[in-house]
Amino acid sequence: MTLIKGIYAASMSILNNDLTLNIKKTIQHAEMIIDNGCHGAAIFGSTGQAQLIPISEKINLLNHLALSNYKEKYIIGTGLNSLGETINLMRVARSLNFKKFLIMPPAYYKYGDKEVIEFYSKIADAIPDSEIILYNFEKLCGYKFSIECVEKLVTKFPKNIVGVKDSSYNLFENLKIDNFSVLPGSESKLLKGLELGCSGIITATCNATSELARKVFDDFQNGHEQKVNQKLCDVRNVFEKYNLISGLHTYFGKNNAFYENLLPPLSILNSQDAKELNDNLEKLNFSAKSSLAA
Repeated sequence: MTLIKGIYAASMSILNNDLTLNIKKTIQHAEMIIDNGCHGAAIFGSTGQAQLIPISEKINLLNHLALSNYKEKYIIGTGLNSLGETINLMRVARSLNFKKFLIMPPAYYKYGDKEVIEFYSKIADAIPDSEIILYNFEKLCGYKFSIECVEKLVTKFPKNIVGVKDSSYNLFENLKIDNFSVLPGSESKLLKGLELGCSGIITATCNATSELARKVFDDFQNGHEQKVNQKLCDVRNVFEKYNLISGLHTYFGKNNAFYENLLPPLSILNSQDAKELNDNLEKLNFSAKSSLAA
C-alpha cells in the first residue's frame, strides 16, 4: 500500500449536448489537469456529477479510462447510495485493475458511526483488495465522520481504509494515524494541512488551480518560501462564492462551450454571476491552462 500524497483534483465530467457522458473529453480533461500539475485525479466524485450519471455510462468510461497513460494516477469514485451497486461498480473497476476508491456514506437517511462502520465493512469484505478513501462531507450526505469512527475502521481494515478526504474539516487538524492519508477538500487548507502532517488535498477547484496548488505543495516539500499560497487561497475564495460545479463549468466554458452542459438540476452560472466570477479572477491575474480542443 502506497500513501496517497499530493495534489488531486475532483475531476469534472464532460457531457454531450444530449447530456450523455462524453467519454473522450472527460478523460482528456482528467489527463489535462494532471499535465497541469496534479499528482492525480478523482473520477466520479461529486464534482464529476457522479450522483447524476447512469451506471452504464460510468462503466463505459472506466473501460476507456483503463487505456489512459495516467491509469495509475486515478482514484475512482462511486457516487452511489446503494451498497450493492457500489460493490458491483467497484468489481468492474477492479477487473480493470483500478484499486483506489473514494466513497461517501449514503445520503438521505439518518445514521451514526455504528452504521457507517457496517457500511464500509460490507464493502471491504466484498472487495478485499480495494484501497478506500473515506469521503467526509456532511453537507452532501448528512453524516460527519468522527475521529473515533475513522480510527475504528482503520483498526478493523488497515489494508483497505487508507485515507480520508475531509471536506467537513473536523478531522484534518487532529486525526493522526500512521501510514494514513488525510486530504482536506480545499486549497485554503493545503498549507496548514501540510504543516500539520496531512498528505495533500483533493478539491474541486484544482481543476483550475492545479499549477498553483502543485507549486505550494512542492515548495513546502522542498523547504522553499511560499510565494503563491495567498493567490491560491484567493482564487479558491472567488469560486466559493458560487456552487463550485456551476462555477467551474462556467469558467472552462469561456473557451470550450461543451463545458456548459450540466445534468439537471445543476446549471451554469447566470450571466451576472458569470461576469462577476471572471472579473474577480482577472483581478487576481488568474487563468487556467487548457489544452482541450473545442
